Amino acid sequence: MDRLLFVLTLIATLGSGLIAGAFFIFSVAVMRAFGRLPANEGMTAMQVTNVVIINPIFLSVFMGTALVAAAVAVLGLMRFSEAGAKFLIAGALLYIVGCFVVTMALNVPLNNALAAADPASVAGQEVWKNYLKTWTLWNHVRTVASLAATASFIVGIWLSR
Repeated sequence: MDRLLFVLTLIATLGSGLIAGAFFIFSVAVMRAFGRLPANEGMTAMQVTNVVIINPIFLSVFMGTALVAAAVAVLGLMRFSEAGAKFLIAGALLYIVGCFVVTMALNVPLNNALAAADPASVAGQEVWKNYLKTWTLWNHVRTVASLAATASFIVGIWLSR
């Protein structure tokens, strides 16, 4: 493995691991805590969380990892027959599809619907009830995909040494 591919894979590994950890915490603690609050309070807490998380640090890691993973995939394809390349490609695809695409196609639209809902209304609380179940399910998918990407990148690095 050349130095550029190693550095990019290391960055993708760290990024996907950080994102897996963030999503894991939401799956096992944050959403459960918000779900135990009265509906209007849990909904408001998540609405605020969805605003606060859109910040340069989170977005740099989340989107930057997708970009770096794409570069790793391209370089992996160029070295397809080399040891570890298939794991690097798999890691990149797991992150890009299972984390980034799932987020943009499924979680973000749910966030947008939640943002538009009134926590004090019956209709808003129905949005919240559906959101808790559906958003959390897709968050589990993102968690597993990000963690699997991290593991694939590690195996790819290890095999190519």
